[in-house]
Amino acid sequence: MKYLQHYPANLQEQIKTLLEQNKLDKYIKSKYPTAHTVKSDKALYEYVNELKNQYFKKYQISKVLYDGKINVINNALGMHTFVSRVQGNKLKAKNEIRVATLFKNTPEKFLEMIVVHELAHLKQKEHDKAFYNLCTFMMEDYHQVEFDLRVYLLYMDRFGKLY
Repeated sequence: MKYLQHYPANLQEQIKTLLEQNKLDKYIKSKYPTAHTVKSDKALYEYVNELKNQYFKKYQISKVLYDGKINVINNALGMHTFVSRVQGNKLKAKNEIRVATLFKNTPEKFLEMIVVHELAHLKQKEHDKAFYNLCTFMMEDYHQVEFDLRVYLLYMDRFGKLY
């Protein structure tokens, strides 16, 4: 139950019961029946930019890609990097978003949640109240989808891929 440690005991117990009864896959599939079609880095770049343009027109993203090393090295699901470089007498900033490869085969809501999370870092660097307010502004059901994603990760640890 490592993904659900910070949730109330009653929620953890409900998920544990579903897990023991081999019904966790049914719970996930009933809410998120199909996987998305954003499979390539190019498609991911377009997907991220479409979302970004709805909320952050002034920010530019130079690179977006699926990264197979994220989960192993950083114990994360996505990463946002901000690099500043001096070019002549100007300071150039580059934003990059990397999404864990496991999101190639998940429901779109899970991918959207990770992208919203990383896009929120364009404006809010820390995981504070303002950060999560921004996430829920961009995705109303952000917290529910995050919980369901954690349940999915628990399932994957135990049984492997679902989609």
